[in-house]
Amino acid sequence: MTKKQSLLDLPISPLGYGCYALSGAYGAKLEEAEMIRILKHSYELGIRFYDTSSSYPDAEEILGKATKPFRNEITIASKVGLAAGNKVNLSKEFVKASCETSLKKLKTDYLDVYQVHYHDPNTPVDETLEALESLKQDGKIRCYGVGHLPFDKTIEYLDLGEISFVLAEMSPVSTCRYRELHQLQARYDFKIIAFSITGRGLLSGTINSSTQFTNNDIRSIDPLFKKSRLISGMRIAEKLREIGNRHGKTPVQLAISWTIQNPGVIVGLTGPTDINHLEENSLALNWFLDKESIEEINQFIEEEENKLRKIMYEELEGILNSNLSFDYEKTYKDLIYVMEYCIENKLMEYETGVNMYMEILKCKNTDNNSLSRLNEIKSKIKSLVNLN
Repeated sequence: MTKKQSLLDLPISPLGYGCYALSGAYGAKLEEAEMIRILKHSYELGIRFYDTSSSYPDAEEILGKATKPFRNEITIASKVGLAAGNKVNLSKEFVKASCETSLKKLKTDYLDVYQVHYHDPNTPVDETLEALESLKQDGKIRCYGVGHLPFDKTIEYLDLGEISFVLAEMSPVSTCRYRELHQLQARYDFKIIAFSITGRGLLSGTINSSTQFTNNDIRSIDPLFKKSRLISGMRIAEKLREIGNRHGKTPVQLAISWTIQNPGVIVGLTGPTDINHLEENSLALNWFLDKESIEEINQFIEEEENKLRKIMYEELEGILNSNLSFDYEKTYKDLIYVMEYCIENKLMEYETGVNMYMEILKCKNTDNNSLSRLNEIKSKIKSLVNLN
């Protein structure tokens, strides 16, 4: 293995820009000129870390155009893993070819960070690491990390490779993955890149149970915006508003500051497609939350999580024990809600859970066969999950 790239050599700001929303994940997609304007303005505001992926439509090309004038003053991180048809591929050949494609799209000779995006059960970890090390030796990447992997696979990468970063969803409404990873940081030399640090907008305090998302907005099916999770998130947003009022800050600014000040977090990703929201978020670059406020937020989060754990378990029982459903849309969203809980809380094998989740997504239409299939999946989940 080659020597790990010193993180001190990378220009990293505590707040970074994540390009997922630029691909239209949260609804309408912006015109290219507006995307470039936002990315350039983020640099003017002090952001120096940019996260994208080969699987975000057009995002690499647009990021490359926008950052070309200041390429050497920023850190660019991209991801590898998703192939055609949303199949995961981490073979040596695919990783190296995908990197070359990303470099061309980003109009750069090197990537500062190259990240494994998803788990590929058909490729050994050491084969993927061999590809990453080869790219590093060739100067195509400076360092590498991992993202949405099961916990045991994350540890395998940490044991076998020179992992510099691990991606983790993290905010005051999502702390599970951070707690899991932070306990490993005393043993392994890596930093956490936090994403969805504003709870995908939930912590703005402007979203409630009446909010309707368009069908092309991933939040329309996101469990974070459903049932007791939404209600809990709204309570946390209100607590952030209360504390923020004492500091003259917004709930979002509190959420960002709290997240990026947690030990082991090197950067938090925000990805607003609105200039005003970008400027609001970027104020967190020059403001630090005091220790007393952090402790107050931590205590409130702990209380909320304890309440939510019991309520969500009851919701899970209610959904899985309910009678045969004839409401397609409700069944579809309920099962996504259940599966995220099951995967996150390890109520079934990770690969089994992911496979069932993908089966649910395949049923996204309204014919009777799909509804029948959803009810079959519900029965299968019930047989696999011990509710006692």
